[in-house]
Amino acid sequence: MARIAALSYYPIKGCAGISVDDATLTPAGLAHDRSFMVTGADGVFRSQRRHPQLALIRPEISADGGRLTLRGPGLGRLIIDVDISGARRDVELFGTPHKGIDQGDEAAGWLSEFLGAPARLVRVPPEHDRVTDGRTPGTSGYADSCAIHLLSRSSLDLLNERMAERGSAPPPMDRFRPNIVIEGWDEPHVEDRARHITMGDAELGYAKPAIRCVVTVVDQTVGAKAGPEPLRTLAGYRRAAEGGVAFGTKFAVLRPGKLSVGDRAIVGSWGEPEL
Repeated sequence: MARIAALSYYPIKGCAGISVDDATLTPAGLAHDRSFMVTGADGVFRSQRRHPQLALIRPEISADGGRLTLRGPGLGRLIIDVDISGARRDVELFGTPHKGIDQGDEAAGWLSEFLGAPARLVRVPPEHDRVTDGRTPGTSGYADSCAIHLLSRSSLDLLNERMAERGSAPPPMDRFRPNIVIEGWDEPHVEDRARHITMGDAELGYAKPAIRCVVTVVDQTVGAKAGPEPLRTLAGYRRAAEGGVAFGTKFAVLRPGKLSVGDRAIVGSWGEPEL
């Protein structure tokens, strides 16, 4: 019987996640997921692709979203009151223009010192109207694409087996930064075929495969790239037709609601893998 094994959200895009037993699923994903983003002075987003040390920043967000805490090695703690009414500034995510509310010079100075490069912190404005792509359109904050990234433990188990055959250490689940981890599917990559999933009070609609990038080679515990794995092994059996390698699946939110670890994941319809 398939169930939710883990729930995680990432308040600041590219920074460490927060694991929870219960979460509210909003139209844009788990509450507070990727609602903040680090940018350069030019407004272009920063990520672990070029700044793997972002993984070491551990944010915390209050339940009402009104207070954000930043922690990082060597810099201690910074607490800011979240601004949701300030002037909007232009930001850019994968070449697409968006708006962000700048969170002030104190947060910018803290991040700039930590990264060793000019940085600003922005929040999704309340009027954010991003439309995501895929088979089921939806919305999200500053996520790479869709609201939810879902991955099964059986898929990771298969990857770990294949990496062991190559003499490589298995990667932990956090290398893939999923929002929802499912256990109980005996076969790997069942998530590729699930088109409609009900869990807790919520419903998800399939959008597209999750195409993996270099962030998967970043050791999330040290904030540094650790070699070619797991991309090297995935390239041997998970190549996608449009390029890259696929691991996990992206979903849009059809019905918001409460999710809890242990909730059943009930697949209402199936399709063929889009690889």
